[in-house]
Amino acid sequence: MKYRPLGNSDIRVSAIGLGSMTWGHQNSEADAHRQLDLALSRGVNLVDTAEMYPTPTRGETWGSTERFIGSWLAKSKRRQDIVLASKIVGPPWFPSQNHIREGKSRHDAKNLRLALLGSLDRLQTDYLDLYQLHWPDRSTNFFGLRDYPWVENEESVAIEETLSALADLVKEGLIRHVGVSNETPWGVARFLQAAERLGLPRIVSIQNPYSLLNRQYEGGLAEFSHREGVGLLAYSPLAFGVLTGKYLDGAQPEGARLSAGSAYGRFGRYASEEAGRAVRAYVELARSRGLSPAQLALAFVLDRPFVTSALIGATSLAQLEENLGSLELALDDGLVEAIDAIHARLPNPSP
Repeated sequence: MKYRPLGNSDIRVSAIGLGSMTWGHQNSEADAHRQLDLALSRGVNLVDTAEMYPTPTRGETWGSTERFIGSWLAKSKRRQDIVLASKIVGPPWFPSQNHIREGKSRHDAKNLRLALLGSLDRLQTDYLDLYQLHWPDRSTNFFGLRDYPWVENEESVAIEETLSALADLVKEGLIRHVGVSNETPWGVARFLQAAERLGLPRIVSIQNPYSLLNRQYEGGLAEFSHREGVGLLAYSPLAFGVLTGKYLDGAQPEGARLSAGSAYGRFGRYASEEAGRAVRAYVELARSRGLSPAQLALAFVLDRPFVTSALIGATSLAQLEENLGSLELALDDGLVEAIDAIHARLPNPSP
């Protein structure tokens, strides 16, 4: 396993991090514990979760993911072996989100404290290594939205207010570092400016989507990673499994996230016609080199200099093993050029 600095902090995280979004929906508590055991045995130390998990978020399952991690921590006594990250939801974005603080969650001092204390209780720990804002407290481009939503006179919590509230939680020892997620270049700039101007905690990471089907991070945010040390925790590096090729030619694998009847319908952007053409090209490239399409897709993400860690979310131990194997794959110049040629022809079909 390779380890990389988490922003400008003193923490080093594994190049592959363990995502947990399906635990409590597609995966049981026992499944979660087995995945944690296997991941740590392979050197993974970054474990990422969120208060709203599992997704799709529902009142009857909300918080299960953190509880599963908490019960594993209580049983394994391995809190010191992991870098534990969680997230607070933003203002209601999904119709089903109203079960979380009655749908009134904003990034103000009251909600940040309530959310964090709830997460710590479920996780059975007294601190988080990284606390992230799951999505912005304003209308902007995230969760697949291509066009900027020009909303006039919108009420939102000021970034300075949010960062000040997070600073208090850092001072109390409840969190070590802060990060953002699903954020834009404007938002990252404002967080960095507020930290410098007011002497507040500097964000160390940004958790945004990044994959062969979505390289939009390169267009504005990668420079913040390079020049400001805000590392990318890349989520959906396999685009919900689409980049494995398992959905090609209309296949509907039983139990897969995007198969017919799945609860993950809102992630259909990963299964568009344009995405299908791109996936076929990447899968054919991988197979022409005798490579696993999944490992090629993950190896590309891991090869990018602005990526701190790629967050993988497996629903089986076999998938987790294959994903971890991507660490052994080195991309040669010819392979990168072939990937870039496909990207030039079929750019960013799944924002």
